[in-house]
Amino acid sequence: MNLKAKRKKGNVEEGSSLHMVEHKSVGDHVADIVIYVVVALVAFACVIPMWHVLMTSLSDGKMAMAYEGLFWKWVGEFNLGGYRLIFQDASIISGYANTIFYTVSATGLGFVIAALTGYALSRNTKLKSPITLLLMSTMLFSGGMVPTYIVIRYLGWVGTRWALIVPGCTNAMFMIMMMNSFNSVPHEMYEAARIDGAGHFRTMWQVMLPQAMNLGFVIILNSVVMHWNAWLQASIYVPNNKKLWPLQLWIKQIVADNQNFLQNANPDYNRYLIQYAVIVAATLPILALFPFFQDKLEKGVIAGGVKG
Repeated sequence: MNLKAKRKKGNVEEGSSLHMVEHKSVGDHVADIVIYVVVALVAFACVIPMWHVLMTSLSDGKMAMAYEGLFWKWVGEFNLGGYRLIFQDASIISGYANTIFYTVSATGLGFVIAALTGYALSRNTKLKSPITLLLMSTMLFSGGMVPTYIVIRYLGWVGTRWALIVPGCTNAMFMIMMMNSFNSVPHEMYEAARIDGAGHFRTMWQVMLPQAMNLGFVIILNSVVMHWNAWLQASIYVPNNKKLWPLQLWIKQIVADNQNFLQNANPDYNRYLIQYAVIVAATLPILALFPFFQDKLEKGVIAGGVKG
């Protein structure tokens, strides 16, 4: 009887605790509503500009020029004339190819450098503190554009692809992030690998890096977005070699070339849509890629906010 009474009492206490968890207070409900409203407004503010650009690019060019306000739907007949014009230009295809090459190369090489540096800084060495301080100082102070250009010129990289790949690979923030990611891996894993005879490279690539990749995916995604949208470096280092221009620089050139289309005797109003169509064409690959990284990005952000 005593055992049954204890079980019954335990069930009552468990039921009471569950009852307390399931039912929220009025304040909790109000807080949830406020959070949902704020998140919905932020999402709305982020989506509306892109929706406006998309709908404008699908509108009739002449009517779009005369229309004022946000485009909630396309104006006039559904029109793909702006997209036909930009993809008739072989420079867009060339820009896509160059941008993909620069993005993959710079992201891959940059991640390898960040992983190697992060692993080295995560070990307890005598130079750990001064090197970390040196890296952090580069995040606060920069030599500037002119000294950087002088260095690139003396290296003989002006007018070559190297000027668009190598300088963007060394990112102090990514190195610090990888150091923190390696520090979050249990030290026992490192010791076990070393006891089993694994060297530093094997320990890093096969044991520690797979466990540190939550934050690693955050670095990769940010690096992809950064290099995909880059155009300033190309305008500085390869301004006269259009074969090496990335997509973003071609977009800038195409938009500039179509500013005065109304001066023609019979203007093609689809040229007004080019400035919107190229934005969609340049942004769509990143938007399509993001859902595949969403879970990794959320885990990486959480891992970066938890002290190991």
